Amino acid sequence: MSHLIKLFPAVCLLLMCSYSSAQTSTTAERKIDSIFAAYNSQTPGVAVAIVKEGKVIFKKGYGMANLTYNIPITPQTVFNIASVSKQFTAFAIYLLGNDGLLSFEDNVRGYIPELPIYEKPIRIKHLLAHTSGLRDYGALQSIAGSFVNADIVTTEQVLKLLSVQKGLNFEPGSTYGYCNSNYTLLAEIVHRVKGKTFSDFTNERMFAPLGMKSTQFSDNHEAIVKNRAESYELQNGKYYQKSLIESHPGPSNLLTTVEDLSKWVLNFEKPIVGNAKMIKAFNESSYLDNGKKVVLRVVDGDTIFVAKGQNVSKDKGNYIGYGGHTAGFRTFLGRYPDHHLAIIQLSNDEDHEALGGRWDLADYYINNQSVKKSQPKLDAPNTNPITTSTESYKVDLNEFKGIYGNDELEARYYLDVKDGKLIMSHKRLYDIALKRIGEDKFSGTGPYTFSFEISFVRNTTGSVIGFDISNWGAKNLKFIRQN
Repeated sequence: MSHLIKLFPAVCLLLMCSYSSAQTSTTAERKIDSIFAAYNSQTPGVAVAIVKEGKVIFKKGYGMANLTYNIPITPQTVFNIASVSKQFTAFAIYLLGNDGLLSFEDNVRGYIPELPIYEKPIRIKHLLAHTSGLRDYGALQSIAGSFVNADIVTTEQVLKLLSVQKGLNFEPGSTYGYCNSNYTLLAEIVHRVKGKTFSDFTNERMFAPLGMKSTQFSDNHEAIVKNRAESYELQNGKYYQKSLIESHPGPSNLLTTVEDLSKWVLNFEKPIVGNAKMIKAFNESSYLDNGKKVVLRVVDGDTIFVAKGQNVSKDKGNYIGYGGHTAGFRTFLGRYPDHHLAIIQLSNDEDHEALGGRWDLADYYINNQSVKKSQPKLDAPNTNPITTSTESYKVDLNEFKGIYGNDELEARYYLDVKDGKLIMSHKRLYDIALKRIGEDKFSGTGPYTFSFEISFVRNTTGSVIGFDISNWGAKNLKFIRQN
């Protein structure tokens, strides 16, 4: 028996090599193999599928789905596809619109009345385009004291958090601001309109008709999912598992395979779910209330526009796609309609982006043209631009000592001065030594906390009465000094 156990990793690699499609040329397979040559039986890896001219011409797994039990990645391996999930949530909303059950101009409070009344209504179209101005729930939870990607998240929690937010990041419809809260609300609208779980609706109307048998929106992180990959990050030469215990669908949490996603992209060319008119509208850019297209960014002269859970640009003629990141999962689904080409990559390796594989594949299959290696918009940005300064400051740090609280988040922070540094403490988080970037301004970050900036607020007599705190997805939350 022992000699069979020793042979198992070799058998795994043999199995991985056997999953490539017979329709791919030897030259093409060697090219793709070379891109992902870093993956083996000792590493996490990636599942890849190529759809060309209405056919799946390549599908293969590289590396391991589970390093504990030596389980290889195959085209049937199930991944959490992170923000790539958003296009499926948006598509569900489009189906309801096509059924005449809602309008994109509808006020969101008509479906979710517990949301606050803001000066300008938030409409469904604002949620779809990330123009609602809502604060991101993950960014809020980080400030409140939750561990990013390490604490459980449920739809009920998110709805309760959003229902007490008195402020917005910006006026609805005025600009773009990436926000996962938008897609939590979209999923909840589907739930309330149809009277069934979002997972059940998407399975009945989308996945089952397309034969996507290994695909589901997860609303319970404890559920058993066969063939599911774990995610990993390399730290100091060793791989560590990155846990993910989200239990709410919409902005993320679609579990699927490259095989099933191949069926999804084929639906855009020959619709089984939806129809050609609906899909054409779905693939188009979104608009601000002033009539201008919603811009994500400009890269080397190519403007990338925001659509509905997707980005669109003129890269290689016409590009529609999205990338995702949560825990150690790095995912991508990109379509090039002018070339009848789709590239699907699902990885459980935190450092997968360094390989740049999808751009090399696009180069290879589209006449070896140059490709812009821009990064996808991710679920939860973990960095924030921090202003630096070398000025000497007149205000003594002791002026900022005290207890500060925020009722919306039910959060409290303790600020004290230790060894010449202003230390920010929370009962659930590691202490954070704040970095001074102005007389009354500081920045900080912790191992489970998004980077943030703090601006202290003074009254007319000059006394510190609180601070405003902002991170990438929640702006100017007010903490009041309580002592």
